[in-house]
Amino acid sequence: MTNPFRYEQAFSRNIGWVTPSEQQTLRGKRVAIAGGGGVGGVHMLTLARLGVAQFHIADFDTFDLVNFNRQVGAMMSTVGQPKAEVLARMAKDINPEIDVKIFSEGVNPDNLGQFLDGVDLYVDALDFFAFDARQQTFAACARLGIPATTAAPLGMGAALLNFLPGQMTFEQYFQWGDLPELDKAIRFVVGLAPAGLHRPYLVLPDAVNFAERRGPSTFMACQLCAGIVATEALKILLGRGKVLAAPHGMQFDAYRNKLAHTWRPGGNGNPLHRLMIAVAKRQMTRELAAKATKA
Repeated sequence: MTNPFRYEQAFSRNIGWVTPSEQQTLRGKRVAIAGGGGVGGVHMLTLARLGVAQFHIADFDTFDLVNFNRQVGAMMSTVGQPKAEVLARMAKDINPEIDVKIFSEGVNPDNLGQFLDGVDLYVDALDFFAFDARQQTFAACARLGIPATTAAPLGMGAALLNFLPGQMTFEQYFQWGDLPELDKAIRFVVGLAPAGLHRPYLVLPDAVNFAERRGPSTFMACQLCAGIVATEALKILLGRGKVLAAPHGMQFDAYRNKLAHTWRPGGNGNPLHRLMIAVAKRQMTRELAAKATKA
């Protein structure tokens, strides 16, 4: 090999925005990512190009044609292959020194301790409808004092929430408890993006179907999420820069050229959120009843 890999050279163009010593700090950090789909894959590769060199990646799924519009690891050459293995291979092609631990069964109560062991940051990239796994993982992060971040790809934009040790937890913000899945879904949408910047340009509302666990997505949104999450990761891992934590949130929508900073004390217990949840639940109940009648 005429040009062997050298970490310092590979990531030298980061220097200026980070110092050489900060780059080495990033090299020693370990990030756990649950989910290797739309946002999870591009999160991992973005962080790998930032110079983070240790990962835990959890996903039980394989790539399929329906993933092609948004998932960075989805290609004709990877159809049918495990997402976590493909992403680990792609990350190691960027940095051969990367240490990746694969959790091929996803995250569950049996492996959650291992998944979060020695981790400096948790990045949520689970499927929208993975309510139990998401609730359990964020609860474990709160117990263990691990900073956690999530960015939702909505329309052609991204909505961000950070949950930092000693501050408002995921459960305190979203208030899921033991609610039914439909209630959790509604609370998740309202809590993630209370500004709702993406809603006005949804041209086919029927494409969102909670009952069938599906919704539309774009790669632009996934890429924006990765840029935002990697920036938050840089600030958290290096301990510099202002990090907004829940109940603060942020949503940027590239289609509408809008940025919104939200502050919702009490999270979904906030009066404004309670109203939004009630309206959304009434609307969802009517839609489900109408579809049941047609069927």
